[in-house]
Amino acid sequence: MKGSAMVGGKVLLSILVMVCFACDVLVEKGQAIWLNLPATGTKCVSEVIQNNVVVLADYIAISNHEYAHPTISVKVTSPYGNTLHHEENVTNGRFASTTSEAGIYQVCLGLDGNNQGGEEASVLLDWRIGIAAKDWESIAKKEKIQGVELEFKKLGGQVEAILRHMAYLKEKEANMRTLSDRTNARVARLSIMSLGVCITVSGIQLWHLKRFFRNKKLI
Repeated sequence: MKGSAMVGGKVLLSILVMVCFACDVLVEKGQAIWLNLPATGTKCVSEVIQNNVVVLADYIAISNHEYAHPTISVKVTSPYGNTLHHEENVTNGRFASTTSEAGIYQVCLGLDGNNQGGEEASVLLDWRIGIAAKDWESIAKKEKIQGVELEFKKLGGQVEAILRHMAYLKEKEANMRTLSDRTNARVARLSIMSLGVCITVSGIQLWHLKRFFRNKKLI
């Protein structure tokens, strides 16, 4: 019994390791990045996000010079071009939303025109998606869980995110297969039509050639 328990424990540990590895590969994560904004123009960050996923972004502008206080404009757009968040003349802010469309979401940041000296500035953008955007501290206090139980709660959320991601990939593959089948069918129809046109044109040319020789009494 003791040996079987040890084997079972090793199997469980192996499963947890595999799940954690998959989580590192597939689960939505937080991305904190620095962007150097030019004096004119904007810089954009894009991310492919699935439907019904929590997105949280914090941003703060920091000047490259000691006494400057730059302000920025921030615009977040959905895959279909809808504006989800738009702020101007701000030094920092937060954007939080749950996606309603699957596709490429874009955050564009730029320095406002009223910045003095036309100097560049840096922006820290903390972009968190899915599990990484959840406030686990508040969840732990609300559900009165901690330690191992909280870690298993996080792991369960990561597994759910993996399953959603796999379902998204499966749906995308099915759509691509459908599109490929339709394209192949259209190509086949066009090929048959082209062959029919070629045969018709060849027949007409042969008829005219035969008529020409007959008029010339060559046949």
